[in-house]
Amino acid sequence: MNTPIGLKRKILAELLGTALLLAIVIGSGIMAERLAGGNVAIALLANTMATVGGLYVLIDVFGPLSGAHFNPAVSAVMTLRGELPACELLPYIAAQLIGAVLGAWLAHAMFGLPIIEFSGKVRAGTGQWIAEAVATAGLLLVILRAPAARASAMVAAYIGAAYWFTASTSFANPAAAFGRMFSDSFAGIAPSSVPGFILAELIGAALGLALHTAFEPRTRRIGHPNLIESSGEHGDVR
Repeated sequence: MNTPIGLKRKILAELLGTALLLAIVIGSGIMAERLAGGNVAIALLANTMATVGGLYVLIDVFGPLSGAHFNPAVSAVMTLRGELPACELLPYIAAQLIGAVLGAWLAHAMFGLPIIEFSGKVRAGTGQWIAEAVATAGLLLVILRAPAARASAMVAAYIGAAYWFTASTSFANPAAAFGRMFSDSFAGIAPSSVPGFILAELIGAALGLALHTAFEPRTRRIGHPNLIESSGEHGDVR
């Protein structure tokens, strides 16, 4: 019989996992910018590859502990679906936000940058907001429909693709947007741009959930009381 994982362990897993994710995103962005010699495409490619590899590993490591959400939008959707107890939602979000800031500070410490700073990189406009909504909707759809054994690979691959097909380079995560405003680096975002990104991400998460629900076969009667359709089961990011 499996022993239930305590809330404290779940929260620690979310905090540490989100911190490491942000350290990977920001740290690889700093390294890429330093080595790319001004070539933004090469810097973004290096940033993408590091994020894909890091995210894949983090999901596999922390999935059995907390579900490896690392993302308030994911946690909110899991709560709506009854897969995360409502009493755990706020602790999850707090851990993710704190972890994101700690990850930014860790990246700065490793590269000899000021620990506390704010980004001056403005990311705003209709195209950016649409991109964030699309990126987050796609992420939630992948999470909700991916087979459990393939979730980590599929989520990481999707984020890697979304770095390139979205105008915003796919934050797709309110905690990531929050944490990245504390880094005036390649991966940063100005504080004034964060509210628009978060709103777009939440709208995208709701859209992703709605799409998943629309695709999920509904139990229904078809001419006979006992003739029903049943839905298949899909794993999330565990």
